[in-house]
Amino acid sequence: MANIIGNNNSLVSVFISELRDIEIQKDSMRFRRNLERLGEIFAYEISKTLEYEVKDVVTPLGISPSNVIKDQPVIATILRAGLPLHQGLLNYFDRSENAFISAYRKHHKDSTFEIKVEYLSSPSLDDKVLILCDPMLATGQSMLLAYKALLKMGKPKHVHIIGLIGSLEGLNYVKSHFPENTTFWLGAVDDELTVKSYIVPGLGDAGDLAYGKKI
Repeated sequence: MANIIGNNNSLVSVFISELRDIEIQKDSMRFRRNLERLGEIFAYEISKTLEYEVKDVVTPLGISPSNVIKDQPVIATILRAGLPLHQGLLNYFDRSENAFISAYRKHHKDSTFEIKVEYLSSPSLDDKVLILCDPMLATGQSMLLAYKALLKMGKPKHVHIIGLIGSLEGLNYVKSHFPENTTFWLGAVDDELTVKSYIVPGLGDAGDLAYGKKI
């Protein structure tokens, strides 16, 4: 199932418009903050799908039966662009365990590229809810390879994939390659993907815009 939460008028569309805006992008701190704020919104939406249990909470005046999350999800992020988005998720799922993956495009002289996974740090994922996030879902290959790498740490009972901006091609790719127990969450889906696999209109390189251009 795919949820495109930026299709309706809300702060999601406002924050995504700022992420895209070439003038606002000059303020890297605001760019990071918008990624973080969108992470918080996605966390709220995902929280509606989790399992809850009733817990008696002692107040100064009595006892209040309250619904609380039964099992905290594990938040996984593809470095480096995903870090502010990850922080937004962690602001709300503040008791969650965390996983980090380094994946990058290794470009070849013929303009092709392959995805390389270099680093993985993760808790056990057996029978847990996994949230895997990356701001951009271009071809979907990075997301799939990151997920396959995480499977070394156990089999999740449900997977939530977050991409703030995705391509239609990338969305179709992950939908056909991920297991049935996966829910996809996107802020917006763009139709075009260039020959170099950049989303159009997209927003550019999210990692560079958040942390400065890399060599």
